[in-house]
Amino acid sequence: MFDEDNLSDTSQKSSYKRKPQKKITLQRLKNIALYYLKRYESSVENLRGVLMRRVDAYSRENPQWNKAEAYQWIEEILENFERLHYLDDNRFTQIKVRSYLNAGKPARYIQEKLRQKGIDAAAIEAVLQEQDYNPLQMALKLAKRKKIGPYREQNLRREYWQKDMGTLIRAGFDYDVVCQVLNMDKAEEK
Repeated sequence: MFDEDNLSDTSQKSSYKRKPQKKITLQRLKNIALYYLKRYESSVENLRGVLMRRVDAYSRENPQWNKAEAYQWIEEILENFERLHYLDDNRFTQIKVRSYLNAGKPARYIQEKLRQKGIDAAAIEAVLQEQDYNPLQMALKLAKRKKIGPYREQNLRREYWQKDMGTLIRAGFDYDVVCQVLNMDKAEEK
């Protein structure tokens, strides 16, 4: 039943070799960027990061290759895509803010996620002001989705109070909003 030879074969490293990456050219970078934008809406800074990671990966395999030229190509591509409106940070911000609000995410969460994508804090705040953002409604939406607070069975609410509070606070809601939600009854939610 127990085969020692088989055990030694599985413990050795796999002999799988990665395929060498295709050479990075201006056209290849454009194609990578277009394919990425076909699948995802992106900010300028996010697409820059995607392309730079590809260039860096290729340059690790080919250390003699000059990646400075590829970085210049990336900047040219980004400028061209902005001019053609393939990339628009304002459009990206609006789409992401609406998506996060529909998911019941708080403003703090939205701001942090968009800052990670390279969006300016003032631009995020401007888009949030345009939206109908009510932190209490967002917290209730999250509570309903997670079945906590007023959406938990009445006899279990006191027992899970701290856990529900932690869930809402970790999601990014203010303490006052969390207390309002947890003190509500289902009938009061509107």
